[in-house]
Amino acid sequence: MTVYFYQATDRSGKLIEGNIDAADYRLAIQKVRGLNYFPIRVSEHKTKSGFSLNLNLAGLRFFPKISHKQLLAFTQQLATLVSSGLTLDKSLSVLVKLAEGEALRSTLIDIQNRVHSGSTFADALNRYPDTFSKLYINMVRAGETGGILGPVLLRLADFLENSQELKNNIQSALVYPVLLTLVGGAAIVVLMTVVIPKFAVIFADLEQSLPLPTMLLLATSEFIGNYWWALLLLLAGGIVSLNMYLKTAAGKHRWDSLLLKLPLFGALVQKIEVSRFSRTMATLLNSGVPILQSLSVVHSILGNSVIAASMDGLHKGLKGGKGISGPLQRAALFPPMAIHMITVGEETGTLEEMLNKIADAYDKEVARSIKSLISLIEPLMILIMGMAVGFIVISMLMAIFSINDVPL
Repeated sequence: MTVYFYQATDRSGKLIEGNIDAADYRLAIQKVRGLNYFPIRVSEHKTKSGFSLNLNLAGLRFFPKISHKQLLAFTQQLATLVSSGLTLDKSLSVLVKLAEGEALRSTLIDIQNRVHSGSTFADALNRYPDTFSKLYINMVRAGETGGILGPVLLRLADFLENSQELKNNIQSALVYPVLLTLVGGAAIVVLMTVVIPKFAVIFADLEQSLPLPTMLLLATSEFIGNYWWALLLLLAGGIVSLNMYLKTAAGKHRWDSLLLKLPLFGALVQKIEVSRFSRTMATLLNSGVPILQSLSVVHSILGNSVIAASMDGLHKGLKGGKGISGPLQRAALFPPMAIHMITVGEETGTLEEMLNKIADAYDKEVARSIKSLISLIEPLMILIMGMAVGFIVISMLMAIFSINDVPL
């Protein structure tokens, strides 16, 4: 048996904390519910220890922003409380006490005060656009209008969880290639700036002609050693210039257009955007957000500006009664399978269900594509690093053999 710490509320909204013995996490939740409580958080270890350092940084601007993990936990907990029958005001009051981090606590206090004063929940959230996205606010507004805030928050929590899972899959897949690049690059830099200059001194004292590869290597090493600061400035300037260019509308559009044309990478970007479009549209439509308003929200969250621009034609097509599938097919940016499923969804009145199926299918496609891409990138990077180190070693050996008149 494991001891679980739980935080829950009773039917009056009072916060209750305690410990309970259970064989696993699921049984622990069932036992808490059996006590006629609404579980908010259940964990194997008590989250509040005997010592805590709590600095009041609410008035400062430099404390960390609310993380995606905190936002997801808040949404799940609020959905549980509201679905259990507690009023929004009481639910927010409970979550203020449970908030981890001063940034989240101060934000929730302000939101709770505004709701208590008569503001709508969506308007209170709209005061914090850096934390609550347009998608989040529009879904909450639709839930408040339709009197289904609890179910909407549950859908929103599922959406945030799926989005984070996709993001985590991409990040975890990139860890090894990035680490390989850093380690390999560092090894080459050490060779060029520390090892090769020592050989250069030896070769200079011998005053003997060297093979061409060795001369090129020594010249490159000398240039890096003398002008490393200029190379760093050039690299930093290039990164800053590229970043500034990509912040312009024209630069972003050209870059995104180039990404879509790249082999392997273009197909991956397309699949990610199709999944994001489908998941977001399905979530918004299921929550009662009007379809034109949903399109405006989707337009703002798509990462690729070329695909996002196609939403303008989609918006016009919907206004003209042409549906979604026709404009998407003319834009030629969505895969045929996705367009076919959207067409079937429109014809059968199951658009939201089809969009969810598309999102699920392309989430799996993205995971497979990332694995395939990494399986190609890893040996390619190893080959490039090996060739670079091999060139350095062979150049040095050629010089040593030529000095000692040893035939290769």
